[in-house]
Amino acid sequence: MRAAQRLRDAGLKVAEQPGWKERGKSNFGPAKGVMCHHTAGAKNGVMPSLNVVTNGLPTLPGPLSQLGLGRDGTYFVIAAGRANHAGRGNWQGVTSGNTSFIGIEAENCGTQEDFPWPEVQMDAYRRGVAAILTKIGADAKMCCGHKEYALPRGRKPDPLFNMSTFRAEVAAIMMRAGSRVSSSH
Repeated sequence: MRAAQRLRDAGLKVAEQPGWKERGKSNFGPAKGVMCHHTAGAKNGVMPSLNVVTNGLPTLPGPLSQLGLGRDGTYFVIAAGRANHAGRGNWQGVTSGNTSFIGIEAENCGTQEDFPWPEVQMDAYRRGVAAILTKIGADAKMCCGHKEYALPRGRKPDPLFNMSTFRAEVAAIMMRAGSRVSSSH
């Protein structure tokens, strides 16, 4: 996963975590999309859930996503391989979420008290997803929320923002970036 450089190229802040290149199972990819999550962690701090997302829980081994997204817009690169973030589900016919989607766990406690999300974080979320989808050759429809992918329906609530609006914003970023590339040739 070359996400770290792709995110930097998009002008985003990136913090590579020690051991990320070796973390995660090797049976990942090719990536077909991005799955958006929220951590349901603490309300304060940039990325207080980093340890849990990296190392997992007693009931679910880590990593729990390839990327973490702090409240200040910093992307934490956690794993290059497969992460345990998706579970059972389906999005656009893809049912192998853990091996087919790059997971982003964004720091948010997942309640109305932590809404709206900080704009710096949402801006980074949109631009980061756009950069990753562009890199893997997918369009914005291949970005889903965990709540949209998870089966049975209603099993997961994250993330707590409107995914249709989010995808439209990601698509607009991708279109602007594509027009800049094509107009420079």
